[in-house]
Amino acid sequence: MPLLSLGAIMTSAVKRVAIPKNGVDYRGKVVLAPMVRSGELPSRLLALHYGADLVWGPETIDKSMIGTTKRTNPVSSTIDYTRTPSNSSRIQGSAARESYIYRLHPARESRRLIFQIGTSSPSTAVEAAKLVAPHVAGIDVNAGCPKPFSTSGGMGAALLQKPDHLASILSALVKEVGEVFEIGISVKIRLLETAEKTEALVRKLCGTGITGLTIHCRTTPMRPRERAIRDQLQMITDVCRSEGVACVMNGDVKNRDEALQLMREFGADGAMIASAAEVNPSSFRTSEEGGLLAWREVVHEYMKIAVGVDNKWGNTKFTLSQLIPGKLEVYRDVTGSKNYIEVCEALGLEQLYDQAREVDTRLGLSQCRDATAVQKAKGKNKSAQAASGRPSTERSMDNETRRSLSERGISSFNMVV
Repeated sequence: MPLLSLGAIMTSAVKRVAIPKNGVDYRGKVVLAPMVRSGELPSRLLALHYGADLVWGPETIDKSMIGTTKRTNPVSSTIDYTRTPSNSSRIQGSAARESYIYRLHPARESRRLIFQIGTSSPSTAVEAAKLVAPHVAGIDVNAGCPKPFSTSGGMGAALLQKPDHLASILSALVKEVGEVFEIGISVKIRLLETAEKTEALVRKLCGTGITGLTIHCRTTPMRPRERAIRDQLQMITDVCRSEGVACVMNGDVKNRDEALQLMREFGADGAMIASAAEVNPSSFRTSEEGGLLAWREVVHEYMKIAVGVDNKWGNTKFTLSQLIPGKLEVYRDVTGSKNYIEVCEALGLEQLYDQAREVDTRLGLSQCRDATAVQKAKGKNKSAQAASGRPSTERSMDNETRRSLSERGISSFNMVV
C-alpha cells in the first residue's frame, strides 16, 4: 500500500472524528502513560498536579473487572472496584479483606482519566468497560504490551497479529460503550515489522470509529532500554490525520518541553511520558515553570496524596522506591519501613503523623509497627543481658536470630513490591 502523498494529506487535513460529549480530544495534550504500579491513583493525581493534561490508568484486564463490587469510599471520596479473594473461605478474620482492582477519584481526575483495558474479546471488553464508563473520559485498548502475562492470553501485542480481531473489539466498544456513554474509544499499539504493515494496521483501526491512537515507537520484541524508533512516526501521524483520528506518540519522551518539540517535528497530536514521569512526575512542568523539582519536594507531595486516599501500602512503598535516589541513606530507611508512620518519620513529615497513624489503622498496618517495636525492644534487652555477662553461646544464638530476622525482612519487602 503506497504511503500518503502531500496532496492527500492537505485535502484531508480538516477531517476529524467527532469527540463525544463526555469524551476528550487528545490533540495538544501531554499525558501520563499507562504503567503497572506507577499508574495507580496517587501517581495519576500527582501527574495532574504537575501539569499532565490527561492520565492513563494501568492496564486492567477485563475479566478482573467483571464481577467486582463498586463502592464509593466515604473516607477517600474515591470509587473503588473490589473483589474478595477466591480463597477467602479459608482465610480467617481481617486477612480476608477485599482487594482493590481499580480505584478512581471522580472529583479530581474523572474527566481527565483514560481507562486502559486488557482484552482479547469484544464481549468481555464491552462488559468490563461499561462498569467504569460513567466515570472516565475514555476507554483505551492495550494492543502493545509485550509481556507474556498479556500476550499468552491473546491480549496486548498479540492483537497486533490479528488486525481484524482487534478491529472487531474496537468497533464493539465504539458502538456499545462509546456511543452509549458518549465517551471516546482509543487504542495503543506498537510498530510492526515494516512501514507497509504498520500503515495497513493503522488505517484499519482508524476505520473503526476510534477517536485516538497511540503509537509506541518500538516493535514488540524491543524493551524500554532500547532506543525508540521514529522512522515510521511521520507516516503514522499522516494516516491518522487523513482519517480524522488524533495520534499520540510514545517512546523516550523525557519532559513536556521535549514532548511539544517532538509533536511539532513529527506532526503528532499529543505525546505520552512514561519512564521519566515514573522517576519524577514534575517532568510535566515546562522549563518556564521551573522544570524538574528536587526529589524531596515531589516525594512530600506524593505522600500527602497517598495518605489522603488510603493508598495500598505495597504500591506506596514501590512508588517511593522509584522517586527517591537509591544511593541515599533515606532510601534505605524508607524501603525498610513497614507502614506509613515509619515512612513519615524517615522523611521528617511531622505534619502527616496523625493522618498516617489513622491510615495505618484502617489498612491494618499498625499491628506491623507494634510487632516491630516489640522486636526492637527485645533486641535491646538481649544486648543488655549480653553486656552483663551471659555465656558466649547464648550471645551467638542472639546474633543468629538477628541475622534471620534481617533476612526475613528483606524477603518481605520483595513480596510487597
